[in-house]
Amino acid sequence: MTTASRTFRIAAIPADGVGAEVVAAGRAVLDALAADSRGAFAFDWEEFPWGCEYYERTGRMMDEDGLERLRPFDAIYFGAVGWPNVPDHISLWGLRLKICQSFDQWANIRPVHFLPGITSPLRKADDTELDWVVVRENSEGEYAGLGGRNLSARGHGGEVAVQSALFTEVGCERIMRFAFDLARTRTVRKVSSVTKSNAQQYGMVLWDDVFKRVAADYPDVETESVLVDAMSAKFVLRPEDLSVVVASNLNADILSDLGSALAGSLGLAASANLNPERRFPSMFEPVHGSAPDIAGQGLANPIGAVGSAALMLDHFGLPDQAARLNRAIEATTAAGILTRDVGGTATTAEVTKALIDALAS
Repeated sequence: MTTASRTFRIAAIPADGVGAEVVAAGRAVLDALAADSRGAFAFDWEEFPWGCEYYERTGRMMDEDGLERLRPFDAIYFGAVGWPNVPDHISLWGLRLKICQSFDQWANIRPVHFLPGITSPLRKADDTELDWVVVRENSEGEYAGLGGRNLSARGHGGEVAVQSALFTEVGCERIMRFAFDLARTRTVRKVSSVTKSNAQQYGMVLWDDVFKRVAADYPDVETESVLVDAMSAKFVLRPEDLSVVVASNLNADILSDLGSALAGSLGLAASANLNPERRFPSMFEPVHGSAPDIAGQGLANPIGAVGSAALMLDHFGLPDQAARLNRAIEATTAAGILTRDVGGTATTAEVTKALIDALAS
């Protein structure tokens, strides 16, 4: 038996709904890629049963010592979280956001990639080359979790809720430098900053000020600063102008979903939650949710999860293997082997097999 020269320890957290199906698909594709590497690399998987079913049994979304158990891994491969029996804010904060914030996974990247064989609702995509990436500040902003609810004793209609957004110079600067460094690796060197400083005169004005200061250190990169409502329109009307879009936690969350929908389906969208300093493991997950309506039926689109696996390979320093995986995705969609969310009839298993076959060819 050949021993791999590099073995990556990965914690798999399928979590809820279709998460189990797409994580299984991604693991199968990654293992096939490793098997074909002639011992160059391998994956050592450990699966954790956390999620809403676990919560129903234990009252917790993950083990009390879960973070300590995850810390030694090279990466986390995540499925999707959420189920009707658990309020969404409990499931999200109890698992996914708990991992992101505790491991300071402050850079979230979500590529918007238009795949061959998939019809975009955007007519411009038919004859224009479109490809951009949304860089999301992933540790603070509108999702900092600061605030509370109080005065419920007043009775019905009297309660007050305060939700505070947090913007720090450190948080803004590091995500912006990440975006500029990423832009330098792309054909079009441009960073578009998304803001709402006309209405949010403190946090977003700080965002704008930091962006101007950071941009001065990257004279070779074109820049623009666009209000979030105008950027929403630009995603639809002038997406060819985009390369790297950097935005706060909430704004990037919304815009990246819009980008994925324009590319054809949320089922196609990949993402990475990165701790760039590598003090903690990073987490890779498809953008889509747990999809209770189709869970367990073999209908889930595994492309987003497999694209996330390609981002993980890049993070491991295997760009050629990541590119190979992305080519397999393109070959599969170009061949018309598609799940029903993008107009096809293929099952999750059939798309997974096609991806593995494409790697072999």
